[in-house]
Amino acid sequence: MTLVFGGAYQGKLDYVMERFGLTDGDVFCCSEEDMSLPQGKRAVNGLDKWLLALVKGGGDVSGMMAEFIEENGRAVVICNDVSCGVVPVDDDMRRWRETVGRAMVELSRASEETIRLFCGIPTKVR
Repeated sequence: MTLVFGGAYQGKLDYVMERFGLTDGDVFCCSEEDMSLPQGKRAVNGLDKWLLALVKGGGDVSGMMAEFIEENGRAVVICNDVSCGVVPVDDDMRRWRETVGRAMVELSRASEETIRLFCGIPTKVR
């Protein structure tokens, strides 16, 4: 697995598409409304949105993350880093922010490579 993370609109998807030679059909795009497990594609985009769906829907985040890692062991995973900025007042949004941080720790541990994108510039973290 490869984890690519960074702030919103920093060029993560463009970088992944170019570096790994992917087409639109190779990418699973997560949704804030769909709790189903992303799988079967070479890349997963917007993992933070899937985690928001799980938090809002009361899903078993730790169980689903373990299954996600098992099912997507060779995928490139793209996730927005939501750890900067103001801590949300809303309980669900604060829980989501914490969940994304913990998920990125798990994903980074499971990844062969972890890359941070800032202003379109990749930096290898691991």
